[in-house]
Amino acid sequence: MGPEHVAYGLRASYGLPYVTPDLVIAWERGVAAPSSPELTALAGVLWCSPGELLGRPQTLREHRIARAVAPEDVAHAVGMDLRAYLRAEESRQWKGNERQSAALARVLDLALPDFVAVTGREARLAELLHSAVTTRWQAYVRPVRKLAPVDAEVLEGVLQELHQDYQGHMAATLSWGGGSRSASRSGQEFLDRIVENFWTAVEQRT
Repeated sequence: MGPEHVAYGLRASYGLPYVTPDLVIAWERGVAAPSSPELTALAGVLWCSPGELLGRPQTLREHRIARAVAPEDVAHAVGMDLRAYLRAEESRQWKGNERQSAALARVLDLALPDFVAVTGREARLAELLHSAVTTRWQAYVRPVRKLAPVDAEVLEGVLQELHQDYQGHMAATLSWGGGSRSASRSGQEFLDRIVENFWTAVEQRT
């Protein structure tokens, strides 16, 4: 199906008269994102589920759509007003308490890395991990565990491993004769992937 066929299907079958081939192309290229009703209609035209159009879910809304759960059901499960829940999706800022957060993880079947990401904790986690590997990792076990509730023994091992990897990486780069500039660049690349490295290390230990 070409963009013009998809646009026609959305207009004729789903009452979306404003959809043009150019808008469909913008969705395909990621220049624009369809709303929830548009995504549902698009999946209908393409004879697939909304989740199949998303790839790997990144946001709270995308996780919900991928699981084919209505926003009303999520709001009810977490004990939140529907409008408040929809605001959390739109703003990408989760303000639920610990009980609501746990309920959210259950209803959307969120893995821990996804839970941390969709509740807006990933940036703070990156900051803490950055400090842990560049200074004394022991001081960051409790703060990191508050954001990412990993088993304490596992977490201690992971932070120690990341700290050693970073320090060893810097030392090895200097010993190869690259100088401090190369070490700095190499270390920064490690830090840029610190959250990814963290979850990989956690997965290897659990």
